[in-house]
Amino acid sequence: MSAGPAPDNTAMHRSLGKYASALKEFASSPSNFRILHSLPSTALPTPKTLYVLDSSFNPPTLAHLSIATEALLRDTQPSPSPKRLLLLLSTQNADKAPRPASFDQRLAMMQIFASDIHSNIASQSSSAKAEEIGIDIGVTKLPYFVDKAVAISESDAYPSSIQQVHLTGFDTLIRILDPKYYPPEKKLSILDPFLEKHRLMVTYRTDDEWGAKQVQDEYLDNLAKGKREQDGGKKEWVTEGRIVMCAGKQEGEETISSTKVREAVKKDDRQRLKRLLSDGVAQYVLKEKLYLETWNKD
Repeated sequence: MSAGPAPDNTAMHRSLGKYASALKEFASSPSNFRILHSLPSTALPTPKTLYVLDSSFNPPTLAHLSIATEALLRDTQPSPSPKRLLLLLSTQNADKAPRPASFDQRLAMMQIFASDIHSNIASQSSSAKAEEIGIDIGVTKLPYFVDKAVAISESDAYPSSIQQVHLTGFDTLIRILDPKYYPPEKKLSILDPFLEKHRLMVTYRTDDEWGAKQVQDEYLDNLAKGKREQDGGKKEWVTEGRIVMCAGKQEGEETISSTKVREAVKKDDRQRLKRLLSDGVAQYVLKEKLYLETWNKD
């Protein structure tokens, strides 16, 4: 979190007002998915690959930034260019309530975060490369992974032929491959249509809760060996590269989570915030005095 110009109060509150109005209109509409902001504002070539980073963004962290940058610059599978990134916020999440930051505050942070992603890509490649990548900020009313993917495909925001590459952490993969989220049959076969066309890039989540890298590899190996067939899981999802693991937190690096951000804010530990948030998001969180109330859930 290097020193930089403080966020402009007028611009910040204008963004909040814009998103509050857009959310109200979206809530009353029949739409299940909508793009609220795009960066850059100039027209770019029609994308062929859409990377989707779906999160509560409460707030966006350096873990989110690492996932997005890793995919956009170092996706090991051939992904047709040009590429585009969608930062997706569900306004009706199956597991998490809209606290402590409101949805309009999260969207404002996502807009700042999109600029920080561009800056990070430019620092690792070239400004020209960053300028070729468009970033959209979108919302959905749908709580479940499969339904969100269908809504994106059926919208007029992207070509119907576009390949979606959903970026997620290992903790979220566990939920995606949990049959309880797919009633009434509670079978993973509901994922078939998605995984026939699209992909999942999964970041290792190596910490005390999720275990070592080897444990997470074994989880996918079991799927590849057909050990999830009773749940409707297909080994081809792994053997054909529809679900792949990618680099995440390096050994010795601090685990990043929204909970740790909120702890650092409450303690006014700005050095720790440098290791958890991008510059723009950190400045916004401090300026708006977010996360000072007691709230311990991630």
